[in-house]
Order: sequence, then C-alpha cells, then structure tokens
Amino acid sequence: MANELHYGDRIHLQNLYQGDGGFLETNGTSSAPGGRLLVNTATTATRGGGTGTWEILSGSCQAVGSPVKSGDVVYLRNLAENGTGGYLDINGPASNTQKQYGGLYDVITAWGKDRDENSSRWQIFDLTSNPGDGLVRFNDTVQLWNTYHGRGGFLETNDVSSTTGAKYDVDTNAYLNRGNANVTHWQIQRPQS
Repeated sequence: MANELHYGDRIHLQNLYQGDGGFLETNGTSSAPGGRLLVNTATTATRGGGTGTWEILSGSCQAVGSPVKSGDVVYLRNLAENGTGGYLDINGPASNTQKQYGGLYDVITAWGKDRDENSSRWQIFDLTSNPGDGLVRFNDTVQLWNTYHGRGGFLETNDVSSTTGAKYDVDTNAYLNRGNANVTHWQIQRPQS
C-alpha cells in the first residue's frame, strides 16, 4: 500500500498541541448562514459515524487518484451523516477569547464548496516528508492555510470546547505556530479499515 496521499483518499487529522490536541471532527449543527456542522476536535477520530473522517479533494481540478503535493489547494469533505457532513469552511469571526491570541475566523462545515470567495479552500503545507520529493504522505505533519480573501489563516485548536464530546475549539489564526505550541500542526493519519 503506497504511503503517498492521493485525491479521493480518506484521512484523519490529529492536532499536535501538547502531543495530542485531538482529532478534527464535526459535532452538532451550525446555525451560521450556509453552515452545515460545527467543527472541533475530539479525543478519538471515531466518536460518531464519519465525524472524524475527511475526504481530500483537489481545489485545482486534479483527478481523483492524483498525488497531493505540498502547496496544493484542497477541499476537505466531512463524511458524517452518510457522507453529507459538508466541506471544511470558515464562517464568521473567531470568538473574543480566540481573537486575543491571533484568532481570525470560526471553522465549521458548509453545504457546498466555495460558499464565500474560497472560504472552503485550504492550501496544504507539509512540514517535511521522506523522500523530499514534494509529495504529502500519511503520517506527515501539515499546516492548512485558508485562502479566503488571501488571508483566511492557519487551521488551529484554540480554547477548550464546551460542546459535549469535544476536546478543543477550532478556528483559524494569523500566526504560523502561535506560542510555538504546535496548535497549527496536524498529522495525517490513515483511517483503520
């Protein structure tokens, strides 16, 4: 089984804050205009059916099965509720607490791609990979930059979540690695069969 990540693959994303900031997942319904589900992290990627599983799709018309390269623009489609969990998206401002630490936007899922000027497009940056050929692989650590208006911010964990079953809230941040705490670092994991 190849270790390279390809468009159409299903993944789990584990945040590396304090070694385990939880798995990116959906939990609850969003009331934001165009919103689908709330996004946070949970202690497991399998809390609910598909809530912590994401399908990676190309934001630049690369075919399913093509390799994902560091610097590519991608969509992340959540597979909750029989695959209708929506696309990872930013919608509305970060909370006041998050703004004190560089927070920019709240993260939810949206019903469709490109809800508002690239709000569901993410540029994926691999910190390092072996071999160093520019491809993204399972178990690599990546950062995800939202392309909304060219400055949507880095996907991060920020503040303990009050949602039942959740670990941390998720927003975007202006800083590459706020507090040098790896809050913007996400490890790509292969879902277990």
